This record gives sequence, C-alpha cells and structure tokens, in this order.
Amino acid sequence: MHYVISATWGPTDPTRAMLPFIFAASAVQAGDTVTMMLFHDAVLVAVEGAGQKLVPVGPPNRYEEVASNPNVTLWACKPCVDARGLAPGTLDQRVKLGGMNDFHAATQKAEVISF
Repeated sequence: MHYVISATWGPTDPTRAMLPFIFAASAVQAGDTVTMMLFHDAVLVAVEGAGQKLVPVGPPNRYEEVASNPNVTLWACKPCVDARGLAPGTLDQRVKLGGMNDFHAATQKAEVISF
C-alpha cells in the first residue's frame, strides 16, 4: 500500500509531532511506501537536527528511521517554511520543498490518506 500523511504539529507538542512518524515507521516496516507532507508548525521538525531531538511522551522518536528510509518521501510545505523565516538550507537535506500541488499529486497514487 501507499500511504500519504499530512502532519501539522511541531516541537511545541513532541508527542503529537511524532505520531505521523510512528505510523510511517510502522507502514514501511510492513513493506509499504509513504509520502509525508509537513505543514504548519511541523516544518520545524524538518530543521536539520530538530526531528531527532524530539522527546515524545511514551512512544519512541522515529524521525530518523522514517527520514532515512528509501520507501519514504518527506516533503515540507514551502509556503509554511517561508512564513516561518526558515532558510531552505537549514532543513534536513532529505526533505523536499513543495506545496499543495505536490501533496495533491501524491494523493492521486495513494491507497490511504491520513490527515
């Protein structure tokens, strides 16, 4: 299966921020593929080193497992990045910059979409 996930929570709530990554890690462990788009404050998770530093309450941090998996495409919303004053060079290099059109294109091939 191919899953498309929209994430909006950032470092102010590390548990909520990590939930989409935990699901994505489970999906790729099962042999599925994942496209994840980071919107709103979730783009802050994509800043180099930030995702690995999140400490969720209860579940483990799965950022690195997801970001490094070849079956995952990780996007950050470019308008969201720009609105927060983040320079694209400060982002994890495995994260692509895109927008709603890219997210829409990913959903066209998805079997499951999660918001």
